[in-house]
Amino acid sequence: MIEDLSGGWRQTHLGRLLGLAMRRFDERVLVLMASNVNVPLGLSHLAARGQVGAAHIHITRHLAVEGSRLTDLARAAGMSKQAMGNLVDQCEAWGLVIREPDPRDARARQVCFTPVGLAWLAAFREAVNQAEREFRSAVGDEVATVVALGLEAYAS
Repeated sequence: MIEDLSGGWRQTHLGRLLGLAMRRFDERVLVLMASNVNVPLGLSHLAARGQVGAAHIHITRHLAVEGSRLTDLARAAGMSKQAMGNLVDQCEAWGLVIREPDPRDARARQVCFTPVGLAWLAAFREAVNQAEREFRSAVGDEVATVVALGLEAYAS
């Protein structure tokens, strides 16, 4: 029975491979963003030194361009409101986002991109596109298409 549990399956199952691939993809996106001339120099240095990490990508990925409430942002990223609040605090200190009154509810606040944050978002789009091109080059167009379709079907 112990032999059945000690095999290499723990390192090669689909969930682990998906996690490794996502980590590699996000790391590559951050490297590309750090070298993007349109990213403000301070943010570029933070990204290059590993101060901006995959957790910060959650804000970049999930914050609506028109703004989002913190609870909605946390839910979309699959994080607690407290953890997302800490990330928003950091991103606010870096000038990426600002908290503003919610125009739909005067009691609520929403997180919005600043102009610097919108430049960061544009750099994120460029980096994601480049990382996807690199993935296609590494595995071939047919495999990349099958992987993308499979992941899209599985994620929905």
